[in-house]
Amino acid sequence: MTSKQLFDKVSIRTSRMTTRAYSTSFSLGIFCLKPEYRDPIYALYGWVRFADEIVDTFHDFDKKTLLERFRKDTYQAIEEGISLNPILNSFQHTVNTYKIEKELTDTFLRSMEWDLSKTIYDEQSMKEYILGSAEVVGLMSLRVFCKGDNALYEQLKPAAMSLGSAFQKVNFLRDLKADFSMGRVYFPELELDNLNEENKQQIEDSIQQDFDNALIGIKNLPKGARFGVYVAYVYYLSLFKKIQNAPSEIVLNNRIRVKNRHKIRLLAYSYVKHQLNLI
Repeated sequence: MTSKQLFDKVSIRTSRMTTRAYSTSFSLGIFCLKPEYRDPIYALYGWVRFADEIVDTFHDFDKKTLLERFRKDTYQAIEEGISLNPILNSFQHTVNTYKIEKELTDTFLRSMEWDLSKTIYDEQSMKEYILGSAEVVGLMSLRVFCKGDNALYEQLKPAAMSLGSAFQKVNFLRDLKADFSMGRVYFPELELDNLNEENKQQIEDSIQQDFDNALIGIKNLPKGARFGVYVAYVYYLSLFKKIQNAPSEIVLNNRIRVKNRHKIRLLAYSYVKHQLNLI
């Protein structure tokens, strides 16, 4: 093993650790991927997580400066094929290996930049925000899963975007209280501190459509990727159903979760369906 290979190994361990620390659900889904897919997806998630933390949690620091530095360092890492930041080093390796378009990176970072100043979204700006913050992450992952098969990528692209959209909208509903506390209103149906049964239903109808569209694509993913993505889909669908069954007042004032023991049951359920080819 060369010194660079050792450094890359240390870097991807950092991405794995970051993913596992911040998200048990995505960690579970990644673990269910075929081994060849796991590290590239860990690398993508670690990079996304760091950018998201800058805009959402580093309130005592100059977020704009931090995000600009992160952007510059990201592009430099991709161009040079190395970074002393292990998260960026893992990310650039995945980007360069799977030929992930710069446009996807640009679009994601634009949405992160919006979180620094933009708080109220209309229908068009919400679509653009979700494209950048979630749908392009699905497309980056799809580049990994397709391994250079451009025809398959184009075929599954709409479903991957729908899955990213569904995940993000569920996150929006789950995190309403936290977002409202920062003055953010992503759904055009809402006003600050306002959620009732009527606008909740409108939002849920949109999310259900995204889930339905996404499942079509999941069924056609390469076999080594299908189970892991399906596990994430089932987890988020379960969270969505829990939000659907909760009154709007509860959703507005509480962060609804799926307990870890229920996630294990969902994993077992997903495994059985996958093994019996019932997805």
